[in-house]
Amino acid sequence: MTDTPDTSRSRRGRSKSWGTAATVHAVLLGYTIIALFPVIVVILNSFKNRRGIFTEPLALPGPETFSLEGYSTVLSEGSFLLYYGNSLIVTVVSLFLILLLGAMAAHALSEYRFRLNGILSVYMILGIMVPIRLGTVAILQLMVQLDLVNTLVSLIFVYTAQGLPIAVFILTEFMRTLSRDIKDCARVDGLSEYRIFFEVVLPLVRPVLATVAVFSMIPIWNDLWFPLILASSDATKTVTLGVQQFIGQYTVNWSAVLASLSIAILPVLVLYAIFSRQLISGITSGAVKG
Repeated sequence: MTDTPDTSRSRRGRSKSWGTAATVHAVLLGYTIIALFPVIVVILNSFKNRRGIFTEPLALPGPETFSLEGYSTVLSEGSFLLYYGNSLIVTVVSLFLILLLGAMAAHALSEYRFRLNGILSVYMILGIMVPIRLGTVAILQLMVQLDLVNTLVSLIFVYTAQGLPIAVFILTEFMRTLSRDIKDCARVDGLSEYRIFFEVVLPLVRPVLATVAVFSMIPIWNDLWFPLILASSDATKTVTLGVQQFIGQYTVNWSAVLASLSIAILPVLVLYAIFSRQLISGITSGAVKG
């Protein structure tokens, strides 16, 4: 039985789609390997002694190289746990403020029409384009005047201001796609604007909130610039700044450095594991609705 022209074209189309999918997956797999390779090397070497780190950096920990000395040093010496707690406080509070204030601002910009609506939208876009580090001197002067230097509050203010523009921009574009009928029905039922926002709008944008949370957390957690300038005292150091205590002028405790970096990776992995489904849903929803 011979194939018809339509059947042949269908088979060629399927084989072409399979080839395209295989190419895309191969590229993504290669990128994943490149991105995860340094993280895996850091974690593996954190379980080795100094000899194993320098002689076999790419090998698995063996009987002669396995050691928990780095973790014991991190947990027993210095104030690394304090620095870790400072980072958690700053990150959690900053994310809460970014999501709350960003969602409220996005709801106002997408729901209500007023004279400064377009200007505020452009202002938020400029906030994304202009790095906040360009205003470091002015920020430091402001914090000195407010007597907030060497406090966690100064970092929370800076990171909230840093994350709001991108949060407002993403949430505004998504909220504009929401059906007004749902909100109008809620108004007919007697719900106030605040209840509409918290009980109707926020549940609908939960996947996008997860996306904004992940994208906002990583720069906050990994930042070294502002903690070094605004909160460099022993009581307010963050985890990225606290790693420096294991780096001396002439010697470096590499086991402790790699162990502290491995511990610092955990919150990012936990956040992604919790919000992975919402993150993917938010990205795909934005792609479809954009």
